[in-house]
Amino acid sequence: MRSYADLSAMLGTISRLPSHVVMREASDPNHVNYRYWQLVQEMAKIVQSIGPPRGSSSPIGRLPTEILTQIFLYCIPEDANWTPAPDLAPMQLTAVCQRWREIAVNIPNLWRRLRLEMGHGDWQQRAFCYDSYLKRSRGRQLSLTLECENNNWTELRSLLQPYVVQISSLHVGLFSGASSFPLVLADFGGLEELVIYTDGFGPVPAVPAVAHIAHSITHLPPNMRSLRLLDTRLDFQVLSSLDSSSWAGLTNLEIVVEGLVSLPCLLRLCPNLSSLTMIGIFMAALETSGNLAHTKLQSLRISGDLPMNTVFFGLLGLFDKVTLPNLRIVEVRNIGRWAHGEFKALITRSQCPLESLIFSGGVRTTPQQLAEYVTLFPSLKLVIDPTRSSLFQ
Repeated sequence: MRSYADLSAMLGTISRLPSHVVMREASDPNHVNYRYWQLVQEMAKIVQSIGPPRGSSSPIGRLPTEILTQIFLYCIPEDANWTPAPDLAPMQLTAVCQRWREIAVNIPNLWRRLRLEMGHGDWQQRAFCYDSYLKRSRGRQLSLTLECENNNWTELRSLLQPYVVQISSLHVGLFSGASSFPLVLADFGGLEELVIYTDGFGPVPAVPAVAHIAHSITHLPPNMRSLRLLDTRLDFQVLSSLDSSSWAGLTNLEIVVEGLVSLPCLLRLCPNLSSLTMIGIFMAALETSGNLAHTKLQSLRISGDLPMNTVFFGLLGLFDKVTLPNLRIVEVRNIGRWAHGEFKALITRSQCPLESLIFSGGVRTTPQQLAEYVTLFPSLKLVIDPTRSSLFQ
C-alpha cells in the first residue's frame, strides 16, 4: 500500500463487497459464496489489525497476486450480467489502489459479463465504457445482456462487431420502444445460449418484432445449445418452417406456443433435446408422420393458459404418437383437467425411468390417478404444489 488512505479505501471496499455478492447461499459451506465470504472476512481482519503502515509496505500489500485474483473472482456472481458501475465489482476493485487496478485489469474473467442498455442516456459515453470493459476480456467467452428500448441497432452492431465471435451467451430484452429484433444470429458463430424476453410489465413485443424474431430463429448458429423464447408466441406454421439442421444441436428449449401444437414436430426438429418447456394455449395438431421415439428427452415442463385450457382444450392429444424412453422429470402447471389417460399411456409404452412428477397450481387430478403413478413407479417423487401457479421463470 502506498499510503494509509489507500489502506482505508481498501477496508471500505471490502466492507461493501458482501452486500453486492453474498446471498443466502453464503451460509451453505458447499456454495461458492461461502468460501468467498470466508476470504473477505479474513482479508478484512488483516486490514483492521495493521493500522497505518510504519515501514515501506504492509502485510495486506504483500498478499500474493494469486490470492487477490481468487478473491476478485469471487466478487463477481456467476449468474448475473452487470451494468458497469463505479460502486460495483469489477470496476470498484480498480479504484482502491494502483496495484489492485493493475491486477483487476489483467484478469480477463472479471470482464466477461456485461449488461448493455440501449435507448436512454448518453450512448456515446456508455459505448466508450462498454468497449473498454469488453476489451479487458481479451478474447474470453462473453455473456451479454442487451436491453433495447429503441430501434437504433446500427450503433449497437458497430460496438459488438469486434467481439461477436466471443459471445457464447446472449440475453436480449425487447421493451416497449423496440419494434424489431436487432441482430442477425448467423453472425454469432460461437453463440451457445440465447434468451429473448420483454420487461414483463408492458405488452408482448409488437407484431413486427415477433416477425423479426421468428425470421431470426429460422437458422440458428451451429454451436447453439439452449434457446429460450419468453413472451413471444409462435404458432405451428412458424415452427413447421424452421430449419431442422440448425436446430438439431439444441439440448434445451423453452418456447411460448399458440394454437395447434405437435409435440412430435418439436421433437423431430430437436433430436438431441434433453429439456423442453412449453408455455401457452395448447390444441394438439394432427400428426400424420407416425409414432416418434425420442431417446434424449429427460425433462418436460408444460404450463398452459388456465382460463382457455380449463374450459376448452386441456392437453388432449398432445402425448399421442410419442415414446420417451428416457423421461425422468415432468412438471405441469395451469392446464386445467389433467390428461391422465394419455399421460399414463405415454409412460407405459415408453417404459421410462420416471423420477419426479410435479403438479402445480391450475392442474386438476384425483387421488386415484396419483395412486396409479405411485404403483407404476414406487420410488417416484410425487409433488402436489398449488402455490406454484405462475408461468415458469
